[in-house]
Amino acid sequence: MADGSAGVTGEDGGDGFKDPLRMPSYDEDEDEEVDIVNFSRSPGGESAASTNALAGSFKIEAADVDTKDLFVTVDNREKHAGSFEVYITYRVTTKTTRGCFDNCEFAVRRRFQDFVWLRQKLTDDHPTHFIPPLPEKTNMRLSRFSNEFLDMREKALNSFLNRIAEHPTLSFNENFQIFLTAKAWELETHRRYAKGLVSRVGSSVKTTAESYRLKNRSPEFTTMADYVDQFGQKIGSVDRISQRIVKEQSEYHTEIAAFAPSFELWSDSETDVADILHSIAMCLEKCANFTRLENVVQQDDFGSVIKEYVLYADAMKNVLKKRDSIQMEYEQCLDELNRKKNEREHLQKQLEVLNDRTEVANADLKADMDRWNKTKRKDIKELFTSWAEGRMKYYDLCLSSWEDVIKTLQTKKQDEDQLDSPDSNEPASETSDPEILEYPTQDT
Repeated sequence: MADGSAGVTGEDGGDGFKDPLRMPSYDEDEDEEVDIVNFSRSPGGESAASTNALAGSFKIEAADVDTKDLFVTVDNREKHAGSFEVYITYRVTTKTTRGCFDNCEFAVRRRFQDFVWLRQKLTDDHPTHFIPPLPEKTNMRLSRFSNEFLDMREKALNSFLNRIAEHPTLSFNENFQIFLTAKAWELETHRRYAKGLVSRVGSSVKTTAESYRLKNRSPEFTTMADYVDQFGQKIGSVDRISQRIVKEQSEYHTEIAAFAPSFELWSDSETDVADILHSIAMCLEKCANFTRLENVVQQDDFGSVIKEYVLYADAMKNVLKKRDSIQMEYEQCLDELNRKKNEREHLQKQLEVLNDRTEVANADLKADMDRWNKTKRKDIKELFTSWAEGRMKYYDLCLSSWEDVIKTLQTKKQDEDQLDSPDSNEPASETSDPEILEYPTQDT
C-alpha cells in the first residue's frame, strides 16, 4: 500500500491486530464465516478495545434470482437542447410481475434531477434505511457531456435503481413506483404537488444533537459506526490511489505513444537494422494501446465501483446520525419524564411511541447492514477478480510483443552469421546459443 502499512492476511494479522473491516453477519444461525477482502492496517495507535470491538465476520449468500419480481434498466441516453439549457435524459425500462403495477412493462425517460428527487424522497420516507448513493454531478477531469463521463453516469444510475429494486422496503415505496411508471409531465406534476410536504425532521434536532451525548447507546451501533468510519477511510484511500494510478498511466501512455515514431524515423536512416527498429516501433505502439485500454478498465470498471462505495460510506454515516437523533429524542423524553412527575401519563405515551421508533430503527439498520455487507462482499470479490484477470492479460500481451522483437533480432543475427561465414553452405555450429545475441559493433 502507498501508506506503508503492513498487510493483514487473516482475522489476526500476527501481531494481535484484528482487522476493523471485518463485520459480523447479524444472522446468529449462520455458522460459516467469510472474511471481507483484507485491507492494510493504517499506521498509528488504535486502542485494543476499539480495535477488538470492530472485529467480526460475515457470510455471503448468493441472491435467489428466481424470487426477483422487479427488473429495472437504465440505458439509451439522449441529448436535448432546450430554450435555456442542454440536458441528458435516460431511458428507464421496468419489467415486473407485482400486482401494484398497472402493467408488466414500462419505459420512461428521466433526467438526472429526477433521480436526485427520487433519492431525496426515499431519504425523507425511510430515514433509517441505507439509501444507495447517486453518482457525483460533476467530474474535475471530464466534461459533463463527454461520452466517457456519460457512460460512467449511466452505469451508476443503473446500479442505483437496481439496488433500490432489490431492497425489500425501498422497492415498495410509492414515489419509486411513480418514478418508474409516470410520464414526464405526470412526474413533474407530482413533484410540484409534493414539494411543500418535505419532511422537517432533523433541523432543530440536529442542532441539539451536536451538544447532546447519548447515555445508553448500544455497543452494537457504536461498533457499527466505528466500522463505517474505518471502511470510509480505507475505501477513500483506495479511491485516491486509484485516481493517481489512472493519471500516471495516462501520462505514461502519452509518453510511450510518442516513443514509437522515434524508432520509425530512425529506421529510415539505418537500412541494416531497419527491420529491428520497425519491430520495436510496432511493439511500442501495441504497448501504448494496451496501456490505454488498461487505463479505461482501471477507471471505468474498478474506479466506478470504488467511488460508489466511497459515497455509500457517507450515506451510511448519515443514517447512523439519524438513528442517534431518534434515540436522543427518546433519552431526552425519558429525562423529561423523570423531572416532571405530574406529566407522567402524557410522557409515558410519548415514550412508548419513541421507543417503538427506536426499535424499528434498530431492526432496519441491522437488516440493511447485513444485506449491504453481503452485496459489498460479492461486488468487491467480482471487482478484484476481474481486475486481476485484466492485469494478467495486459502483461501477457506486452510479453508477447517483446517476444516478437526477440525473434526478429534472432533472425537478423542468423542472416548476418551466414553472410559472414567463409562457406555460406556450411551449417551453423551446433553449440551456438540462439538466445545469446551479439549486436554488431561500429567496426562491423
